[in-house]
Amino acid sequence: MKKLGRLLLFGFLSWLLTFGASVCLFSLKKDNERLFEMLMGIVLTICTVVFTLLYFRKVRAAFFHEGVLLGVAFVVCNNLFDLPMFMAGPMRMPLFHYLKDIGIAYLSMPIISVGFGYGIQKFRQL
Repeated sequence: MKKLGRLLLFGFLSWLLTFGASVCLFSLKKDNERLFEMLMGIVLTICTVVFTLLYFRKVRAAFFHEGVLLGVAFVVCNNLFDLPMFMAGPMRMPLFHYLKDIGIAYLSMPIISVGFGYGIQKFRQL
């Protein structure tokens, strides 16, 4: 249960920081949507890398498996916390639009966490 709580915490924090950055940068979206999208991609990548590194500080074995679990937590939490705001909240948009514009970007998160897990596991085998 402790591991599940930790995974959910990291998933939530990754969403919170990314969402906070999007709120701060939102004024760019009207004037320069491309710049906004690029900056959000960078923020998402930074948050994912930082939280993956922090998560793996306490992992002692099964690094690849833990990377998969963390990646799933990232995707589930980010979509779960986003959807109420984008489906019925202030930033209303159709589900397909959300998935195309935002949801698909979250697939980069497990790529990073699984990559870290795989890399650590291979390094430890040397």
